[in-house]
Amino acid sequence: MYVALPEKRYYGIGEVAKAFGVNASLIRFWEKEFDIIKPKKNAKGNRKFTPEDIKNLQLIFHLVKERGFTLEGAKIHLKENKQKTTTNFEIIRKLEHVKKELLKIKNHL
Repeated sequence: MYVALPEKRYYGIGEVAKAFGVNASLIRFWEKEFDIIKPKKNAKGNRKFTPEDIKNLQLIFHLVKERGFTLEGAKIHLKENKQKTTTNFEIIRKLEHVKKELLKIKNHL
């Protein structure tokens, strides 16, 4: 899944949830379940996600929502195959972006 977020240092939980098309409660739940998601919190306690957190959320979203992994299965998969999974996911993400751009070009012709 390609997530269209502007280039920023930090993203609010509402922005992140909207970009992924899920509820903010799911993002908070994944934060508790997966150790790789560590958003910073401001003085009010609002979560601020970094671009690295967004990449990790994309990876979790891909495993759980697109590939159908259970939460436990996704945790195990991430621990055992972190480097391989990340590399494959980056390739898939880049290809999806290329496909999106090519479809835009096709529609303009």
